[in-house]
Order: sequence, then C-alpha cells, then structure tokens
Amino acid sequence: MAVSTFASIMNSSLFIIVCVFLLGAKVSCERTFEVGYQNDTFLKDGKPFRYVAGSFHYSRVHPYYWEDRFVKMRAAGLNAAQVYVPWNVHEKTPGVFTWDGASDLGRFLSLAQKNDLVVLLRLGPYICGEWEFGGLPAWLLNENPDMFFRTSDNSYMRFVSRWYEQLLEKIKPSLYINGGPVVMVQIENEYGSYFACDRAYTASLRDKVREILGNDVVIYTTDGAGDGYLKCGAVPGVYATVDFGTTLDPAASFKAQRDYEPHGPLVNSEFYTGWLDHWGYPHSTTDRTRVAKSLDLLLAYQANINMYMYIGGTNFGFYNGANSPPYQPVPTSYDYDAPITEAGDITEKFYAVRDIVSKYLPLPHIPIPANTTKTAYGVVPMSFVSTVQDALSVLCPEGPVRTAYPIPMERIKFYFGFILYRFILTKDYSSPTILYTRGIRDRAVVMVNAVPFGILKREFQMSVNITGSKGQAVDILVENQGRIGFSTNMNFNIKGIVENVTLGGELVSDWWMYPLHLENINGTTNIPRKLTHSVAPRSSDGTMTTPSIYVGEIDMPGSTEPQDTYLDPRPWGKGQAIINNFNLGRYWPKRGPQVTLYVPKPVFVNPPAVNRLYLFEVDSAPCFDSTGDDGCNVTFTDTAYIDGPNTPDTVSSKFESYKLTHH
Repeated sequence: MAVSTFASIMNSSLFIIVCVFLLGAKVSCERTFEVGYQNDTFLKDGKPFRYVAGSFHYSRVHPYYWEDRFVKMRAAGLNAAQVYVPWNVHEKTPGVFTWDGASDLGRFLSLAQKNDLVVLLRLGPYICGEWEFGGLPAWLLNENPDMFFRTSDNSYMRFVSRWYEQLLEKIKPSLYINGGPVVMVQIENEYGSYFACDRAYTASLRDKVREILGNDVVIYTTDGAGDGYLKCGAVPGVYATVDFGTTLDPAASFKAQRDYEPHGPLVNSEFYTGWLDHWGYPHSTTDRTRVAKSLDLLLAYQANINMYMYIGGTNFGFYNGANSPPYQPVPTSYDYDAPITEAGDITEKFYAVRDIVSKYLPLPHIPIPANTTKTAYGVVPMSFVSTVQDALSVLCPEGPVRTAYPIPMERIKFYFGFILYRFILTKDYSSPTILYTRGIRDRAVVMVNAVPFGILKREFQMSVNITGSKGQAVDILVENQGRIGFSTNMNFNIKGIVENVTLGGELVSDWWMYPLHLENINGTTNIPRKLTHSVAPRSSDGTMTTPSIYVGEIDMPGSTEPQDTYLDPRPWGKGQAIINNFNLGRYWPKRGPQVTLYVPKPVFVNPPAVNRLYLFEVDSAPCFDSTGDDGCNVTFTDTAYIDGPNTPDTVSSKFESYKLTHH
C-alpha cells in the first residue's frame, strides 16, 4: 500500500475515532469547508486552509492512468485537483446517462481522495476547456434551432435542469461534508466573457445546486481578472474567483476579485502554466522559470492557486473543440506545455513548480513515480482496404438519407466525424465548372466518380472546378473538425453542408446523405475485394487521393506486455487513426504543429493477439499499389513530436483574437 494511501486511511480512521470520543462530550465533529471572510482564507474543519491545485481532465486521460496522474500530483506537493465535468461525455444520447468506464466520475473522485487530494469540481453545464462544444452535448442543436445556449431560454434550461439533477445527485455523496473529497463546486465558466449576461440563468444554476446539495456547500464562479468580466460573471451568494497567467504584480492581478469580494480568500482558478494549440500555428510554450517565479509571488501573497493545466491530456476521438473568429480547430494533443505531459511524463517544469510549492506546503513522504516506458515499435506497413465509396455498406449500414437540398448532419441525429453528401450529374460537364457553396462546416473533399478534384474549406475555400459525365456521382465528404466552445459563435455550431450548393451557377437538388460510423471501420476488411478499387484513385495533378481506409498490423514482442508509444503518421496527409476499436484522434502532420499521436498502452491487446491500426486518410496517401511495399508505412516511435512545422490556411493576425480575449 502506498504511503499516501495509508496516511489517508489512517487520517480518516483517526477522525472517526476522535469523533466518537468527542460525541460523548457533546462536541460537534462534522466535516466542514467554508469561506472564512474574517481571516481572508478558507476554513477546513474550522482551521485555515490554503490550496495549491492542478487541473486534471479525466475525459482527456485514459482511465487506466488516472491514479498514476494523481500520485504524481500529490508527489509534487499539491493538495487539491480541479476537475471539469463535461456534460457531453455523460449524456451522449438525450436522457441516457453514462457513469462508467471513461465516464466513471465516482471512481475518479475516489482516486483523488485515496491520494489525499481535495477536489474543486467545475459543474458547467458549459465548461469551455477547448473541448468539443464547450462540453455541451451536440444533440441540443437538433432540439430547437432557435435555442440560445447559456441563457434562461426555456428550451435550453429544460435539458440543463435534467442534467444538473442527475449530476448533483451523483456527486452528493462525494462532497467533503458527506465524507468525500469535493470541497467546492463551480457553476458555469467565465460567464462574464459571454454576450448574454443573463442573471436569471446563473441564479437558476445557483438555486439548483442549493436545492440538491444544500446550503453548506461552497459554490464559486471563475472569470477573467477584470471588472468588466466580473460584472456579468459574479453571482449573488456565490464566491467570485478570477483567472490569469504569469504576473509580477499579484495586487494588480487580484484587484478585480477584491472589488467584488472585499473579504475572503484570494483565488486564481486558472493560473496558466502553458497555453493551447491550434492546427497550423506554432506550438505554445511558457517558460518554466517565469511560471515558477510568478507562482512564488502569488503564494507569498497568500493566494490559493489552481494551475491550468497541471496534467496534459489528449482529445481522443472527435472531442477536440475549436475557437472563433476565425474558425480555429484545436489539435488532438492537449499537452498544454503542462508540468506533466499528455503522456504522464514529469518535466523540468514539474520540478520547478514543486520547488516553489515546497516553500508553502509540506511535501508528502512519497517517492516521485518514474515516467512510463515508451516503446518504439518501428515501421508498420499499411495496406489499402477500400475507398470511402466502396465502404458505405459497412460505414453507413442504415443507408442514406434522401433530401431535396443538403441539410446539417444534426438534422439526421448524427453529430461527429465525417458525412458524405452525394448528388448525380444530370448532364455532361466536359469543361471545368465551378461547384460553389459557402456552407461547408468545416472541410470537405469534392469527388466525381470517386476521383478527387479539390478541397472546400470553411472561411477560406468555397469553390472547386469539376468535370464529369451525366449519371456520375458527385461526392462531397465533409469533416466536422470540432465545434466552437468559446464566444457568441458557439450558437452557430451546426455541421456538414449548411447552405445550398450551386454547379455552374445552378442550384443543386436531390441529395443523398451518408453518415459515416468509423466505429465500424474494422468491418471494412471483410468487403469482397472484387467490389472495390485495388488502390485509391488520384487527382489529375497527383496531389490528392480519394478518401480511403488502410490497415496495418503492429508487430509486438510476444513475451512482453504492450507499452505506451507514439504514432508518427508522416508522410500521410490528414485523417483519423484508430487502433483496434479505440479512436486515437485526428492526424494532420502537414499542417502541424502536432505530428505524433500519443497511444496509451491500454488500447492494445496482449500478444499473440493481433493489434491493428486503421487509417481513414482523406487527403493524400503515400501508396501507389495495394501491397504496402511502396513506402505506404507509418512509424511507432518512443518520442513525442508536437512542435513540428506549421502551415496555416492564411497568414493572419486574426489568430491573436482568441488568445487576447479568452480568459
């Protein structure tokens, strides 16, 4: 048994024994946590308490590694973890709630307590966090097209109330006052940065928490460190906190909080240890010396600090978010240049932060765990399986939806990944003819008779020249690259083709829509070869290949269990990587800055069982025949590469718009 676990159990047991003794003397021994306004501190069981916390997103770390990360947090001297609850991983289907596996919040909270960490739980319903749709479930977009999110709009609040009731009842036993680790709960997130300023909405969230969790739980909000943010972000009866990055002037940074909370503890709920990335822009880093120096000043100023992020993570599957304007999707990696990387590795920043924390909190008497082993499994030959057109019977077993004009994917209750739109040419187009639409959300490959002609891109490329013969199919494969999770534009988050399409200036009608279920991708290897292309067709200039599926077997030593590794997809273009049945996320090495994808070992099966890698490549496969003997390979390496070359769609100073206004 780990020392910290033993100590935690002994402390709990001692508390119970002392309580039993004191009850005989009629002395209260209830667990309490409250805001101490008189002493400008928190009070835990009646004694002054100051937390130094780190953000840890359970939805971004494989559950196999949750405890590994908690142990490392505690070894760094932290005494608290801050946690977002993403609504959309718990209610993927309306009214159906998931609380197991990767969504097992109860287990996650128990592991925090086991490792002697209290929890600051951020309830949402909106969380931001560069997560898909800011944590809101995408099916809301199909409930009422006129719904305004994060307001007291009845059509929105109907679902929020149902979610809150489920969530609050679930976490109630985990409250500190009930014997669990949760000392504070946050409602909404940075609401002062949102346009609505709907005080009835935030008050209703407060009231629902009070109704179910009671009056003794500490509720808080988080907003940018400016009076303009707190004006609409602060909620009566809720403790207001702020967020900001490195600073050399704590008094100035906390001024806005003191304007709204003249007494009580100083709290920075998001002290930025790094920053997020966008596809096509340089990898963000923050100097560890600067972080350590600022943290030292803030702790000397008696502040409570949560480091965002402390644990790096991964946007597995399709859960990356996006920012706007302009539209900027977030990569698969959410490493954030955090003290602990997305693969759980301890960094020099970890030690720099630990040294500062040790000046203010006692370090536990536990060893710092070693980093997990990373294994380079080497080159994996990939074989062509099928074009997307030939795989429709497997990827879309329910068949197409027929519509007169293209409609968003949400209208057919499909929310993530890829959807193929098709129409049939009613006449010959022997000379290049403009196919035009402003409605691509977010990126699309245009094909005629399964041959690629070009790319349509949201905000950047709205037309492609095509040729074709009467009776041939025009396919537009659209990728939802992630929904906006910040700013007013999150109210305009429908995906697919959202406006009409013209060809040669004429409106196109009579469409087929094929939602693609990539969870069925392993079934594509059973498609009869005689019904498929033997290789993906190429564009006339040779730069593009038809979106297709490829498979390879990962060679692992039979005598050892699998280990963590990184998938290096170069020289492939863009697509989705899936190992066995686990969707690793998006790869796009030509865009950057992320090149490798982190692969946690639990996604593998133990040899001699076969581990298969599937690629759904949508841009340009390096394969010229079906054998895989022509350089049609990927590589598994033991080294992360997330700060590679980067190429934006356009060189624009607009990139700074999100970075300057967020938080």
